[in-house]
Amino acid sequence: MILPVVAYGDPVLKKVGKEIAKDYPKLDELLANMYETMYNAFGVGLAAPQIGLDIRLFLVDTSPFAEDDVLSEEEQAFLKDFKQTFINAKILEETGDEWAFNEGCLSIPDVREDVFRKPKITIEFYDENFEKHTKTYDGLVARVIQHEYDHIEGVLFTDKLSSLKKRLIKSKLSNISKGKINVDYRMRFPSQKKKR
Repeated sequence: MILPVVAYGDPVLKKVGKEIAKDYPKLDELLANMYETMYNAFGVGLAAPQIGLDIRLFLVDTSPFAEDDVLSEEEQAFLKDFKQTFINAKILEETGDEWAFNEGCLSIPDVREDVFRKPKITIEFYDENFEKHTKTYDGLVARVIQHEYDHIEGVLFTDKLSSLKKRLIKSKLSNISKGKINVDYRMRFPSQKKKR
């Protein structure tokens, strides 16, 4: 089932997610719905807060990036096959020199900005079967994971922008929270006037 994506301005996007247990109600169904929602919106990642749940859960599928010609064949192949569910994730380490990449977010449609992040991460997480992993990722996969991980920490990519950039996109963000935006996937807007 395709779920509405929560828009910028909703308090759930600012909450630090709670860990979940293996017996979390209807977890398989939730994951299936989240993947369906993400693919429907042409996203490469989706975190539980983006569908209104303040829990430590996100998923990533970087296959759309595999089409990028500037990447090496090896990178393209890795991105093409990278699909992972992250439950109760914890980034243990971020290393390397920060690099900029133009990021967007399904909760903040039509806003894209350069965000600086470290290129390499080590992360501990449980998969959909509640098996524990500790893995190191770098490049674009690391970046997508960092972006989604921020969501379960109550952080949006716009929080990482300079104060000047924030001022420049302020009215855009305000319009998004009011639903004054054309978007081709289901969304839930926090400040939209309730229709009687």
